[in-house]
Amino acid sequence: MTYLELLHPTDEYNQALQSNVRPIDWINPVPTGRYNLVVIGAGTAGLVTAAGAAGLGANVALVERGLMGGDCLNVGCVPSKAIIAAARQAAAIRDADQYGIQASKPQVDFAEIMQRMRRLRAAISPHDSAKRFSELGIDVFFGLGAFTCSNTVAVGDQTLHFKKAVIATGARAAELPIPGLKEAGYLNNESLFSLTKLPERLIVIGGGPIGCEMAQSFARFGSKVTLIELASRVLAREEPDAALIVQQAMQNDGVELVLGAKILRVERQGEDRVVVVSRDNDERRISGDEILVSVGRTPNLDGLGLETVGVAYHPQQGVEVDDRLRTTNRNIFAAGDVCSKYKFTHAADFLARIVIQNALFMGRSRASKLIIPWCTYTSPEIAHVGVYPSEAAEKAIQMNTFDQPLSNVDRAVLDGETEGFVRVHCRKGSDRIVGATIVAARAGDMIGEIVMAMKHRIGLGKIASVIHPYPTQAEAIRKLGDQFTRTRLTPSVKSLFNTWLRWNR
Repeated sequence: MTYLELLHPTDEYNQALQSNVRPIDWINPVPTGRYNLVVIGAGTAGLVTAAGAAGLGANVALVERGLMGGDCLNVGCVPSKAIIAAARQAAAIRDADQYGIQASKPQVDFAEIMQRMRRLRAAISPHDSAKRFSELGIDVFFGLGAFTCSNTVAVGDQTLHFKKAVIATGARAAELPIPGLKEAGYLNNESLFSLTKLPERLIVIGGGPIGCEMAQSFARFGSKVTLIELASRVLAREEPDAALIVQQAMQNDGVELVLGAKILRVERQGEDRVVVVSRDNDERRISGDEILVSVGRTPNLDGLGLETVGVAYHPQQGVEVDDRLRTTNRNIFAAGDVCSKYKFTHAADFLARIVIQNALFMGRSRASKLIIPWCTYTSPEIAHVGVYPSEAAEKAIQMNTFDQPLSNVDRAVLDGETEGFVRVHCRKGSDRIVGATIVAARAGDMIGEIVMAMKHRIGLGKIASVIHPYPTQAEAIRKLGDQFTRTRLTPSVKSLFNTWLRWNR
């Protein structure tokens, strides 16, 4: 999609968004000599790199071919979480009788939900605006940036000279080679947020984070949602029992799951879109009004002139970088979705910080040192950091695992949110945390405490000594600390304690 197509419908909120992230009357500046840094791409990685470098005194140019703010602001985190918030409210009204509150069935005004999303997105957009970055002393250029030699980038008829450059062009939804899909028409994470009418029947292809989040949300709005996934369960990357809790919650919200299914083709029958799948050697036809494809990401590499400057890349994995985020051209770095397997806004943010240090100050910061958590914002949420048990087995890492079911956490019981747990994996024989999974209503908020402990080598035993407010669901983390402390009470230690206490009666 072009950036103009992303701004549908053309209401006051999308016009406000455009005025910030792609002003119609913007005139590209005249290049000001040689730049310390030219950044291509104004998504999270590019914006953080540009702002951070300029704040340290660097002469910076920022080039964007579409909308500033990238996926996160325009077609990712921001609009999706606005929709998820509305869906949670609909579910809360629907389920109010469980709390002794009699409420009628929620009346969902989908057009109003989407208008609210556009209004909030526009309200957030000044933070990523051309005006703000220009005021930071950055030269902002709109247009396709392409390398012409190892120290120049062309934007239209202008040439930008640089000492170092950063590729931060991000990624887009992948095009799946499913026969008939393109002809039938479909939605992806870009076009989804331009909807103004709720599909009565929505087919979601892909059981990853985006597919699960949107399938559950649209089911809560009242769509008849069918999710098709090749694997035997949704969120196949996550620990099986964690993913199954989310899977059951989605089914409780009315999502029909078609698992272990291979898509054969897509057909168009009148107004219907029909997905033909094969499962257990049986063919099934699934009809819907819209199809949402939520599988795969493709790095944005087209037109950058990477071959001209000797930057190696792979069409699927993106730009090739080393641990310091240098490309095969030592004057050019990369950050964010265009080069990283961790395609998250917060990952792009911290990769950009590494680029600033290494590109401008000959730093030696390494991407492999980052401890990157992630979260899927279903209800309940599922958050993870560090190694999974399957990875630990492959790497011969021996672990002890500590589990705290939310059914034994008072606040979760009182909230009616007992489906879930907090799980921490420690290196065997110590309290050093090597991984964690949380399934809870606000797992994304809770995982931060574990990440901090891992980053600063705070063991699980020390967490036991940190007073958590009662009652909170985060108290489950402290309870895990207590679990570890109890493992230190070995029979020999207990015998010594008993002897001492007998002497002191």
